[in-house]
Amino acid sequence: MIIEPKIRGFLCTTAHPEGCRAGVEEQIRYVQKGGMIPGGAKKALIIGASTGYGLASRIVAAFGCGADTLAVSFERPSERDRTASPGWYQTKALEEAARKAGLYAESFNGDAFSNEMKDQVIAELKKNVGPVDLFVYSLASPRRTHPVTGIAYRSTLKPIGASYTNKTLDFNTGVVSEVTLDPATPEEVEHTIQVMGGEDWEMWTDRLIREGLLAPGAKVLAYSYIGPDVTQPVYRNGTIGAAKDHLEATAHRLHDKVKASGGSAHVSVNKALVTQASSAIPFMPLYISILYKVMKEKGIHEGCIEQMDRLFRDRLYKGGPGAAIETDEKGRIRVDDWEMREDVQAEVKRLWPQVNTENLAKWADGTGYRDDFLRLFGFGIDGVDYAADVPEDKI
Repeated sequence: MIIEPKIRGFLCTTAHPEGCRAGVEEQIRYVQKGGMIPGGAKKALIIGASTGYGLASRIVAAFGCGADTLAVSFERPSERDRTASPGWYQTKALEEAARKAGLYAESFNGDAFSNEMKDQVIAELKKNVGPVDLFVYSLASPRRTHPVTGIAYRSTLKPIGASYTNKTLDFNTGVVSEVTLDPATPEEVEHTIQVMGGEDWEMWTDRLIREGLLAPGAKVLAYSYIGPDVTQPVYRNGTIGAAKDHLEATAHRLHDKVKASGGSAHVSVNKALVTQASSAIPFMPLYISILYKVMKEKGIHEGCIEQMDRLFRDRLYKGGPGAAIETDEKGRIRVDDWEMREDVQAEVKRLWPQVNTENLAKWADGTGYRDDFLRLFGFGIDGVDYAADVPEDKI
């Protein structure tokens, strides 16, 4: 089969197996160039580890720290003439590379919100891994069925209180247009908190503590985003922001639970990047395209692997075991610091009102955005022959 990208809206319905593998190997090489991280994790559990920041976290843990890794994700295998999801291929590539390096690497595929998945992970940890000293929660899902009540929740991307209109970018066509989002109902806000807030992170952490599977001094981590003024109404002040506020409040409770054993729990606020999730958020593709142009010109652009490598080296494990982790006044780790630099945001604000369809290439990096989007699905990776027929047993 010759596999080509097929884009529908903000989704690509195909993924290239060899491209996904090459992308994982490229990230591994980046981490290995930095050498081993002194005092890094030795046993890591990562929830949501098949793409984006979760995958990058697993790669840094394994190849930057030498950690055994157990991961949970929800990916689709191939069927008939349909390729698997990119995370399916990337997980397999990561496992093979880690095992070749002599590291334990196992993955569970299923609903991380469910009690059944938690039971499977706990059993595997008890049998083959032991207590983990790094627990990363990087789950991105549009829906959640509550494991106790059975209620199904679905998240929304809406402002709260009033409609919001601004520019957005169709990265597939290069068209800049206006979009208006209606305000969320109270029920939609609650649903989004249930899906994207901190409850499931806390359930996982509490279970690890009860089972004696969180090692003394363990680092417990979840990921968040704040962003600039232009995205505030739909992001930080919208339904997603309400969920992120809940996530950050959860971090403080978890920190209190683990600090007695020398552990810590934090939210890491990361940079805006092209992910399947961010591509679905109105206004974000245009903002990221402008941001890319500015940060690349200043020589401070980072992708997922660069961000996570810096998080591990310069924040989580800087100073060795027991060293305090640098945080902001709210206890958050900030690796969005380069994105939010005053000079960067000032330039983004200057360019934002000027950008339109005709001058997109001049004032924004729409091409870079689309290239990064395709790379999520294994396309555009150096060294891959995309004209070659992919054998059936590789799909």
